[in-house]
Amino acid sequence: MTYKPRYIALGSRLKGVPEIITLGVRPNFLDYSPAERESIFKAPLILYPTRNYAQFLTTLGKGIFPSLETCLYSDEKIKQTTLFYMAGISHPRTRVYFPLHHTDIVKDFRFPFVAKLPRSSSRGRGVFMIRGPEDLASYLSLTKVAYIQEYLPHEQDLRVILINYRPALAYWRIRQDGNFRTNLSQGGKIDFDHIPSEGLDMACRAARKCRLNDVGMDLIHHQGTWYVIEANMKYGRKGLQMKGLDLKQIIREKLLSGELL
Repeated sequence: MTYKPRYIALGSRLKGVPEIITLGVRPNFLDYSPAERESIFKAPLILYPTRNYAQFLTTLGKGIFPSLETCLYSDEKIKQTTLFYMAGISHPRTRVYFPLHHTDIVKDFRFPFVAKLPRSSSRGRGVFMIRGPEDLASYLSLTKVAYIQEYLPHEQDLRVILINYRPALAYWRIRQDGNFRTNLSQGGKIDFDHIPSEGLDMACRAARKCRLNDVGMDLIHHQGTWYVIEANMKYGRKGLQMKGLDLKQIIREKLLSGELL
């Protein structure tokens, strides 16, 4: 069987879109058949290559979506923090501590502060409010590398979903009483009203500077300044669904219009 040079996806996010053949992510490149390998090399764009193949395809000059940076910085809080600082993006004061320097945490931060697991802390899991020494000890028992961030008091944060650097949707996430986290999985609620243009502009600038073109940017407005908290490449779909938006259709339209090429 000879594949026509249609659009090819490796990851499953666009499975079912008629113009796209989804091959799946194989652990070994030679697990793809000769015809499938030919289709990968002939396709004008490889969609959702995942971290497994994004670097290799980019090295070989193949166009991919989302960008290499989007794949590499996914679920990498430490790297994201370094990137934000180097790019001059406002970000809460954050430091990383290895075991030999855990005792420096209380010298550098006053209680309360936020501690996160550097990886696997999506949907609010792995994010902790540290109110005293006992909380800190409990957190440090979970990870050798401590990711410590100042706490900026807030009732809500702004989630901006950007596809190819353009906002597809923005909404407030309002925290539930008694929970400092605004994540929907932690009881947070969505509000689509009064979305500030300054927040949207900040999210767009940050995404472009960091080359993150399929991302949910989380921002907080605190004492007159917009801060980017983190970039979520595995952002939830609930907000989109509430607005009657289909992510597959959004990306399909951008693909067919040539915007992603």
